[in-house]
Amino acid sequence: GVYAYLPLGLKVLEKIKQIVREEMDDVGGHEIIMTALQRKELWEKTDRWNDEKVDVWFKSQLKNGTEVGFGWSHEEPISDMMKNYINSYKDLPVYVYQFQTKLRNELRAKSGIMRGREFVMKDMYSYTTSEEEHKKFYDSTIEAYLNVFRRVGLGDVTFLTFASGGAFTQFSHEFQTITDAGEDIVYLHREKKIAINEEVLTDEVMNQLGVKREELEQVKTAEVGNIFSFGATKSNQLDLNYVDENNESKPVILGSYGIGITRLMGVLVERFADEKGIIWPEAVAPFKVHLVGLNLEDEIVKNKAEAIYQVLNKMGVEVLFDDRTDAMAGEKFADSDLIGIPYRVVVSKRTGEGVELKKRNEKESKNISVEELVDLLK
Repeated sequence: GVYAYLPLGLKVLEKIKQIVREEMDDVGGHEIIMTALQRKELWEKTDRWNDEKVDVWFKSQLKNGTEVGFGWSHEEPISDMMKNYINSYKDLPVYVYQFQTKLRNELRAKSGIMRGREFVMKDMYSYTTSEEEHKKFYDSTIEAYLNVFRRVGLGDVTFLTFASGGAFTQFSHEFQTITDAGEDIVYLHREKKIAINEEVLTDEVMNQLGVKREELEQVKTAEVGNIFSFGATKSNQLDLNYVDENNESKPVILGSYGIGITRLMGVLVERFADEKGIIWPEAVAPFKVHLVGLNLEDEIVKNKAEAIYQVLNKMGVEVLFDDRTDAMAGEKFADSDLIGIPYRVVVSKRTGEGVELKKRNEKESKNISVEELVDLLK
């Protein structure tokens, strides 16, 4: 349930993170980074240290015998830290987020990076003075999340989904992407854009949301995000209060907002891959162009391929150049399909003055001039 990310995979992860970062900044979030090591005493205050309450802890001990945990979430430590910065209503609202490696002792890891014991997560936390102020930010985060999924190429198959709110509220909201590789069942009303996790699908909930039961389409999905209202519960447990305009002490309202970054990468592969390999959406692809050189023992072809590589680089186009001389054409094409870069550009004796261009998600290739290629990629 743990995975290493090699150069191409890391490029994809960083591009996903950058899209998420831009959307979180856009709603007023400030990026920080917290520690993975967690204090036992802090989580005992909120009754989430006990393995019967939270069954995914990895725990260890320091040399002096002090028990510690490895962060599976960060509501408690971030809220505890905020006690140093929130005193008055003038200090609020505050929105902070991080990209953090989480560790969860899952009973069974499955589906590769879609459900691991170690994964990268974006978690954001909102601190506001009132439920009204919280609701306003919560709704803006829904839009920001939908923007993220649209920008990575999953907008038309990802839905805001009603799910269980646990002990804190009737509902939380998930963002679920339709995929056969998922492990959730969601009931979907496409026209009304309402999705309901089967865990909360009751007659009462359907009446509340104004939908009837076939109106609903059953689909298999993977959860790619979750947003959650804690209200004043955590603040009361951790003594996170602020003084209002009337000099009265009140608990801060907390919201929590997560996106599984590495899981999202896995969902993208499952959604778009074909029998030949990965098909990366352009926004997150490790490179935009896969330049494949054939017949590179021929000096003219070699020089032409290298010239195209330089031109595209100077244009700011990310290019992976397959300049191997010990690999046959079939092997290079197979590797190109496997890696899944959006545009494959072939330079060979056969292409003459031009190049052969093929989009990874299309079957047919076409011969175009270098000038046309440059215009296309500008």
